[in-house]
Amino acid sequence: MGLDNVAVRWPRTGRFYDPVAPAEFVDFGELADMPDVAAPTAALAGYIAKTGAVRATAYTELVDLLLGLDGVLYATEAAAEDEDPVIDPDGCAWIAGGLERFVDGHRGFGESVTFDTVSAVLRAALADGRLAEQQLRWLDGRLDALRDESGAAPQWSFSRSELGVLAGFYRRCAERGFAVYADS
Repeated sequence: MGLDNVAVRWPRTGRFYDPVAPAEFVDFGELADMPDVAAPTAALAGYIAKTGAVRATAYTELVDLLLGLDGVLYATEAAAEDEDPVIDPDGCAWIAGGLERFVDGHRGFGESVTFDTVSAVLRAALADGRLAEQQLRWLDGRLDALRDESGAAPQWSFSRSELGVLAGFYRRCAERGFAVYADS
């Protein structure tokens, strides 16, 4: 089936989370209708506008790598402590911020986001850090773990604009006090 990240009202009322009306995201549809927008970007923006959700499966490995944790979009940490796989508004702001910084940092590498360009952006970001050598070793370990048994890298094919829309979804949730329910 896959993973959907669905915008929901925060906090929960009763036993269930109330989904946010797609009207809260209707302006994402304007981006989807622009003539020179890449097809994946338009598809993501259109889906968000119609559903108030993101089909997050394709983004999980990338987001986990960028944010340095596992299961971020699955809300695994929240599931352990709250019993519900929910990303609260502060968590949405954290995800949006990480994606926004990455999109900005990727500007010099062009529009196409691949495993190699992600590696280059992350290396550049960590190289100037206080514990650069230690962090770069950690990054190398994370990158190696994403390779298959033959050493081939994941075949990521995203665009900066697509990841910008993804960041925009989480930013909207954070700014309006919505949470995100990880529905798998």
